[in-house]
Amino acid sequence: MTIGAFSVSLNVKDIMVSKEFYEKLGFHVLAGDMTKNYLIMQNDDCTIGLFQGMFEKNMLTFNPGWNNKAEEINPFKDVRVLQEELRNKGIKIISEADVKTEGPAHIFIEDPDGNPILIDQHR
Repeated sequence: MTIGAFSVSLNVKDIMVSKEFYEKLGFHVLAGDMTKNYLIMQNDDCTIGLFQGMFEKNMLTFNPGWNNKAEEINPFKDVRVLQEELRNKGIKIISEADVKTEGPAHIFIEDPDGNPILIDQHR
């Protein structure tokens, strides 16, 4: 099962301080909007998201339809199809995508230790 490009989404206290820290580690801003309190940063093939005030915990994130450079790939498996496949494998869906819609959507699941996993389709 392919569920998309992987990144780690970090819950940060101060997005500017975190941005400056990760820039010192060689990361650069790939996408995002400081005025909306989120940035996507990359260093080689490692991607992190910095999110201030958007969620409680750090989480694993997968983006169907993207490669690890945030470039579109085709074909890709829609998050609604992934949702059904995961449900059929006995994985509890914490927050579901509306199967009556198309395009951008997301689902949340948790691993056995309660770590949140976001599958976030942008297109």
